[in-house]
Amino acid sequence: QQNELNSFLWTIKRDPPSYFFGTIHVPYTRVWDFIPENSKKAFQQSHIVYFELDLTDPFTISALTSCQLLPQGENLQDVLPHDIYRRLKRHLDYVKLMMPSWMTPDQRGKGLYADYLFNAIAGNWERKRPVWVMLMVNSLTEVDIKSRGVPVLDLFLAQEAERLRKQTGAVEKVEEQCHPLNGLNFSQV
Repeated sequence: QQNELNSFLWTIKRDPPSYFFGTIHVPYTRVWDFIPENSKKAFQQSHIVYFELDLTDPFTISALTSCQLLPQGENLQDVLPHDIYRRLKRHLDYVKLMMPSWMTPDQRGKGLYADYLFNAIAGNWERKRPVWVMLMVNSLTEVDIKSRGVPVLDLFLAQEAERLRKQTGAVEKVEEQCHPLNGLNFSQV
């Protein structure tokens, strides 16, 4: 029942009201039917929408990509123990081999190909910092691959806000997300 769903929506009582909505980074199709109407209505009625990051801005995407890289001249092979690097390489070879069988007919119908998708997710992996490689590997599963091409909830809402000509912005800068993760030491990763 819609009225029994936890909305993750907080209202700041002012005129006009402000709302704070907690999202998760999963394909919106997995959660959209479980988002209560009060949250959807708050979004529709809002004129200005702020997100964690502006995922529709090419500069944001470029900055996210850059912050994941090791310092110039370093490769993952230089910073990982040899046995872990070898296991990682073998696992990525396995994922690349399996990915065509993980793709859905709908994805193929939209022009998504396994090689393209693999390169979009794992391209340049040997230049990435270990923490970002770990996050990448965690997303290289059959279930996650089958949902590629569907925007995560945050991006879906940002695209909807643009479509509805709402004013948008970001609460955080890329560095505020990137630097804490890059600050983890190897044993923490």
